[in-house]
Amino acid sequence: MTEKEKCKQGLLYNANYDRELINERLIAKDLCQEYNHLKNSDSKGRTSLLRKILGKTGENICIEPTFWCDYGYNIEVGENFYSNHNLVILDCAKVTFGTNVFIGPNCSFYTASHPLDVEQRNEGLESAHPITVGDNVWFGGNVVVLPGIIIGNNSVIGAGSVVTKDIPDNVVAVGNPCRIIKTITGNHP
Repeated sequence: MTEKEKCKQGLLYNANYDRELINERLIAKDLCQEYNHLKNSDSKGRTSLLRKILGKTGENICIEPTFWCDYGYNIEVGENFYSNHNLVILDCAKVTFGTNVFIGPNCSFYTASHPLDVEQRNEGLESAHPITVGDNVWFGGNVVVLPGIIIGNNSVIGAGSVVTKDIPDNVVAVGNPCRIIKTITGNHP
């Protein structure tokens, strides 16, 4: 079984020394660097390059530079996706965003997890766990979402939160660790 196959199954795999994975990351990072250097006024070029980087996109997508990812092909975004500056998605596993997702500046989504055992960690082993974000989700600035998290539809994640556990539909959640503070009912602020 290849290291990439182990990764897809959520098993420990060697990310640091596997030539195939290293090459795929280099391709994605070169494309991200190219994207980050496009003129902001080049909206067609930006959209075209995002479609080349990401695994799946809706028609209406905007990611303000800078944007970095590990592979790109593991990222799927729905219609009306917007991210403010400095988005980081470490997509060793699938990262899926629904429709109408809005992300504040300086947000990060991490699918990689490293062993607590120092010998395994020093061998370059890690595992990867998918992140799933529902429809109509808003992330405030400086949010970090950890591996394996599911965030439900219509929820709001407050600025500065570190999401360590799943978040259900229709809630406001904030803090470190992120916790539910309010259920959203109706269409009011």
